[in-house]
Amino acid sequence: MQRHTRLLRTTVVGGAALAMTLSLAACGGSGASAGKEQDKIHILVYGDATNKVEKQLVDTFNKTSDVKAVLDTIPGADYQTKLQTVISGKQAPDLFFNWGGGSIKPYVDAGLLMPLDGLIEKDPRLKSDFLPSVFNTAVVDGKPYGIPMRGTQPVLMFHNKKVLKDAGVSVPRTWDELLTTVKTLKSKGVTPIALGGGDKWPTQMWFQYLYDRVAGPELFAKAAGGDKNAWASPDSKKALGMLRELVDAGAFGTNYDSVKFTDGGSPALLATGKAAFELMGSWEYSTLKDAHPDFVKSDLGYGTFPTVTGGKGDPANLAGNTNNYYSVLKSTKHPDAVAAFLKLMYSDGFVKSQLGIGNLPTTTNTALFLADADNPEYSKYQYDLVAKAPAFQLSWDQAYPPAAATTIYTAVQQFFNGQSDADAFIAAMQSLPAA
Repeated sequence: MQRHTRLLRTTVVGGAALAMTLSLAACGGSGASAGKEQDKIHILVYGDATNKVEKQLVDTFNKTSDVKAVLDTIPGADYQTKLQTVISGKQAPDLFFNWGGGSIKPYVDAGLLMPLDGLIEKDPRLKSDFLPSVFNTAVVDGKPYGIPMRGTQPVLMFHNKKVLKDAGVSVPRTWDELLTTVKTLKSKGVTPIALGGGDKWPTQMWFQYLYDRVAGPELFAKAAGGDKNAWASPDSKKALGMLRELVDAGAFGTNYDSVKFTDGGSPALLATGKAAFELMGSWEYSTLKDAHPDFVKSDLGYGTFPTVTGGKGDPANLAGNTNNYYSVLKSTKHPDAVAAFLKLMYSDGFVKSQLGIGNLPTTTNTALFLADADNPEYSKYQYDLVAKAPAFQLSWDQAYPPAAATTIYTAVQQFFNGQSDADAFIAAMQSLPAA
């Protein structure tokens, strides 16, 4: 993971060092350097393998713009926390990466973000060139506050083909088959499922998907809307019981809380054959391609989350992130330059570049370029899933405001670890405010 500061474009490890470096950039030093800083827009993004496309777009923009764009990155594990520390101060970016929904509502409520209806009025394609269901995820209180900027990110079940073949098992299609497969893999000395529990949010993916399969999307919609009884419903307790059975079966091994996705730990377990499966967002492809290209070429497989017999959720339902978004700070001194940069998000070059690393843009013309994707089969598979999904549940930690994340993560982790029971998990989730 990289983090480029505004002034030095070097890697910084500590939060204090980040704040100090950003402060230096904001102060500018001499009058000349301060003037140069005023002719820039700062774009803050989540640091990961996708940054190569964002750097490319910045370079494209800077070839023709008098106001230059500077890309700043924060490692994924620290992104939300560090964003909150800089967004209301002098170090605030001009535009920043987010997940729409609850992730930006506090900033809207605080009056920090620019409604984008004015920019859209001048350039209707900032709205019309994106799939409506995706664009609307960043609409808050009836106004748009985000432009899609990466790709749709359904959570998929990735697997190592060689490990499954060697163990004599196939990809499980149902929950019962998954439990049986876990037992077989354990007997072969393989960790059945890689899990970056140290990051907490990967663990949450198991909850959000199983809740959907057992109860359908309505349960979470009610809970997020403030219906606390939803968390205590029979379907909620059933899903928790099924998760408990999976964990107790040894599906994730014993040290999953010492492993992280954000430092490449859990993908490495999958790629090196130490684990058979990993439930992860579609960005897993670009992450693995960057770190383990030979594995991606030969042995990476993928599929959907298992079905649950008798479950109320449609097996075609998806969970994950509908997309990521760029939101604009109301305080930007260069709204025209920001608007010009945002135009690149629906350009043919953007679509081709995102497809080139395995991402799936949500522009209306994406289907025209699927054959040019890095892995056309993978991109087409995702595209069909998203196009046909009856429901696409936004990740719980993004559907709720950022302040709720700690409560969600703690409840998820403690339940998985056996430190709390179903009643404690339910009580923790009932303590959340409406999203």
